[in-house]
Amino acid sequence: MSFPSSPFWPIAIGFLGLSINYFVQGGSTLFNGPNWSKDKEKHEKTLGLWGIFLGGFAQLLTGIYLMVGMSWFPVYANAAPLYMAALAFTIYGIHWLVLGLRRYKGTDSGPEAWMAIPLLFLSVLGIISFGGNGDIPAAILFVGLTLIYISEVFARFMNSGFWNKSVGLFQFLTGIWLLYLTYGVTLNFANHAHWWV
Repeated sequence: MSFPSSPFWPIAIGFLGLSINYFVQGGSTLFNGPNWSKDKEKHEKTLGLWGIFLGGFAQLLTGIYLMVGMSWFPVYANAAPLYMAALAFTIYGIHWLVLGLRRYKGTDSGPEAWMAIPLLFLSVLGIISFGGNGDIPAAILFVGLTLIYISEVFARFMNSGFWNKSVGLFQFLTGIWLLYLTYGVTLNFANHAHWWV
């Protein structure tokens, strides 16, 4: 049984989900709120929910969708660069499910110091993979992710306010780039535009 090739990659779902999550997480860290309830526990639970659903499920869904479309039902034309995308969306999605649930339940963030190390290496792998394939916009995304996880390593191991703010800054900036990528991918696929993505 063969399936028709599809030029429509579902990556905009993952881009927009992570963009929204990084605006919420990074913006809240960088600008100290807003926290209308003034209740830190409620604020953390809200951040946890955004992490679970937008950072977690949106990326995990995209990663699984890509991997299945490349392996079980090979429907994507020029799928080789998508392998790195499927790997990244899946792993970052699972990681955000854990982070979001941890924030929601109010448990210890210390072990996230160790999590940040392999995710830093995954981010560098994305730079190498997409840069090597000539996909500079995606490589720029992974530069942003690399800066997030470098900051995360220092923030978690040193418990430093400066590094926590830098995590928020790089999340916010990467969220802006993800929003650009969402527009570019969507308009290129749906409107035959020619954005640089």
